[in-house]
Amino acid sequence: MTNEQTAVKATYFSIIGNTLLAIIKGLAGLFGNSYALIADAIESTTDIFSSCLVLFGIKYSNKPADENHPYGHGRAEPLVTFLIVGFLITSATIIAYESISNIQTPHELPKSWTLYVLGIIILWKEYSFRVVMKRSKETNSSSLKADAWHHRSDAITSIAAFIGIAIALILGKGYESADDWAALFASGFILYNSYLIFRPALGEIMDEHLYDDLVEEIRVISLTVTGIIGTEKCFIRKAGMQYHVDLHARVDATITVKEGHDIAHHLKDTLRLEIPQIGHVLIHIEPN
Repeated sequence: MTNEQTAVKATYFSIIGNTLLAIIKGLAGLFGNSYALIADAIESTTDIFSSCLVLFGIKYSNKPADENHPYGHGRAEPLVTFLIVGFLITSATIIAYESISNIQTPHELPKSWTLYVLGIIILWKEYSFRVVMKRSKETNSSSLKADAWHHRSDAITSIAAFIGIAIALILGKGYESADDWAALFASGFILYNSYLIFRPALGEIMDEHLYDDLVEEIRVISLTVTGIIGTEKCFIRKAGMQYHVDLHARVDATITVKEGHDIAHHLKDTLRLEIPQIGHVLIHIEPN
């Protein structure tokens, strides 16, 4: 299975799971008098749309290079990640606004059975986080990683809702708003997670150097190629699920231009064979 197929499969898993959870949370919140659950349902609904964006980003970013995009379409992935962060910030803002409004409005205590619903949701969302995060690491997908953190933030908001409802039920009348305070806390956590998702995507767009381990692996593999005496500069840019490499390699200064050209091609082919996630490779030959 290719990286694209793995990522697409993980995204469909997220879309189906979030759709079912949004319905369950919404109904449980409505009939169980819990705004924290309704807030959870709002977040799950935005997660559906963001997962659809992830799906689009993965498919588009894996389109082959063309005349107008010689390095491929990989940069679409971090751009989609920015849109996902926008969805998260919007949902957090809505949840915070409604929570504050409900805190100021008297209402009934949540139903006790909502705790069982939340317990199941927490376990499922944490499982979903681990599944999607594993796939994001396998495929080097930044947007899939953002989708995984959606599941984790959803689990945290559900934990906050669980605590809030439990406090309201245990302490009884006068503590009905504990549920709403939990939703307000959850909105703050969603905003914090938004930053954690946004930061690496920004680094990818800005060609920030974050790949020391990969650089070292490239240097080690390069020395196994006949004719390569050593390496100098090595720059790496991430685009989608691939890494583009600019490498300066040292060869014997007395060889012909053609021999140097052939060594460079051999080095390029070796790197792409040994490290499948490498895309474009530019080799600059330095005389030793």
